[in-house]
Amino acid sequence: MADSGRFLTFDLGAESGRAVLGTIAGGKLDLDVVHRFPNEPQRVLHRFHWDTLRLFAEIKAGLAKCVREKGAALDGIGIDTWGVDFALLDKNDDLLGLPYHYRDHRTDGVVEKTFAIVPREEVYNATGIQVMQLNSLYQLMAMRLAESPLLDLARTFLMTPDLLHFWLTGRKAVEFTNATTTQCYDPRARDWAREMLDRLGIPHHFLGEIVPPGTKLGPLHPTVREETGAADTMVIAPATHDTGSAVAAVPAEGESGWAYISCGTWSLVGLEEPAPVITPKSLAYNLTNEGGVNGTFRLLRNVMGLWILQQCRRAWERAGSAYSYEELASLSASAAPFAAFVDPDDDGFLNPPDMPAAIEAFCRRTGQRPPEGVAATVRCIVESLAMKYRWVAERLEDVSGKRIETFHLIGGGSQNRLLCQATADCTGRRVLAGPVEATAIGNVLVQAMAAGVVPDLAAARAMVRRSFPLVEYLPKDPDAWSEPYARFAKALA
Repeated sequence: MADSGRFLTFDLGAESGRAVLGTIAGGKLDLDVVHRFPNEPQRVLHRFHWDTLRLFAEIKAGLAKCVREKGAALDGIGIDTWGVDFALLDKNDDLLGLPYHYRDHRTDGVVEKTFAIVPREEVYNATGIQVMQLNSLYQLMAMRLAESPLLDLARTFLMTPDLLHFWLTGRKAVEFTNATTTQCYDPRARDWAREMLDRLGIPHHFLGEIVPPGTKLGPLHPTVREETGAADTMVIAPATHDTGSAVAAVPAEGESGWAYISCGTWSLVGLEEPAPVITPKSLAYNLTNEGGVNGTFRLLRNVMGLWILQQCRRAWERAGSAYSYEELASLSASAAPFAAFVDPDDDGFLNPPDMPAAIEAFCRRTGQRPPEGVAATVRCIVESLAMKYRWVAERLEDVSGKRIETFHLIGGGSQNRLLCQATADCTGRRVLAGPVEATAIGNVLVQAMAAGVVPDLAAARAMVRRSFPLVEYLPKDPDAWSEPYARFAKALA
């Protein structure tokens, strides 16, 4: 087994993407960001699309830059992105239409129409996935209800990272962790939920091969090598769902006593389980079972996350006041605590035209005085996130029968000291913050396991602990959160 390697990862998020070179040597991992680029979805009339061709162009640009500046010798290349969104290809492998963004309004009202045909309990029993209108299932159902001709023309269904991998290699396959986010996958049968799709009238002839994370998809296509100057490098599917990659990088020891909070545009609060947990109670709590590395499942709940703060920041910038995230965190520390709260998962926060106005509307609707000013608004968002993390964690403990002692808060949110301390105080548990670059790290390490450079997941997580600093937050004043949290939980009941 080799003890060193160089792996290029492309980590695409809702706002931006990066090409990151991961170098393993001496038992440690070093990351080097070689290319950054914006991810700017496009509104076309009343529709909201991803600019997928532009993303592919940036991937090739990042590969070419890596070759030019860091050398062509790579042991693997892999892409991770968000979940649920997909592309359809015709019989000639041409793209059928512009891939939709999960926040497009075509799925408004579709969940209810779906459950009128197949009840919610039966959809959940078949898939184990949290009901969210942005899931691929409801996107496909929206197409069927609109009588889209693309469903009949389609011959191949690929999730966003699968499409990009196909364009890099010519190999068509759907990677397991992202396939599970569709709500079209049966985790117990380990296959597409074809019977459910039949009942809904959704075609599934285009649903193809599902491969596990760590699958070697094939070498770079000759056209990509010619355009970028890259060598004949193997493309390896990591956990292509970004949270799947991030959880692979959780620096935990052992198999119990810990939970993760992967905090970015979305916050994913969950446990790592050996098998899906699909019970009446997990349905009642709207918990989801998404695929993980080594055949594991991520029992979790999606929470709206820092999207709310991101959209507030954009609104303030449009109004003439630009703030960095560091400035916002510093400002919020000076605001009075527990002045107001919101439910981060309220439908009003999915994609409003004005996020601060949406927060004000929620507060007025729930009989609260809205936060006044930037500092109070940020404080409201941070405290609300911490309370929602506790709310989800209590339900995870109830369903699993496990006690959570430590929360591993990973991703960009781990840099927000106020959020980390608020999470420790609200939950009364230890929080270990970091690594910030969890998704890119997990992507690299899954590639490294496939290449034989890292033996297994436990060794990968040990490498994370050796390579990246972690910050510990212990509860300081958990009692102060008791009454505000009781009000929050009552509002969610």
